[in-house]
Amino acid sequence: QVQLVESGGGLVQPGGSLRLSCAASGFTLDYYGIGWFRLVPGKEREGISCISTNDGITAYEDSVKGRFTISRDNAKNTVYLQMNSLKPEDTAIYYCAPGPVSCSSMWLRPQFHRYLEVWGQGTLVTVSS
Repeated sequence: QVQLVESGGGLVQPGGSLRLSCAASGFTLDYYGIGWFRLVPGKEREGISCISTNDGITAYEDSVKGRFTISRDNAKNTVYLQMNSLKPEDTAIYYCAPGPVSCSSMWLRPQFHRYLEVWGQGTLVTVSS
């Protein structure tokens, strides 16, 4: 059974950090580029970061650039999103999804998420004092 499980979310104060994990089962993440997306109620899901399969190419949406870092551990079949200097506007449900092997700005375009088929249940990040 193909499954993605996101974890690591929680309540954090502004300026704090969290590390999200995206663990896959039933398939191998090695063969896919992986993206992180977030959803705020009333808005469309947006792509915030991606990482390619083998060459380590990454991309970030402008609002998270310099604060978030995506990485992958193929041996553990897991992708991570290190989030630092969190802001209240980062509050959202965070999802990961596999897609094209290469990461590019395409992943960050509005509605790109509609082309992706496998999603986990998401993990809630709340940034508040």
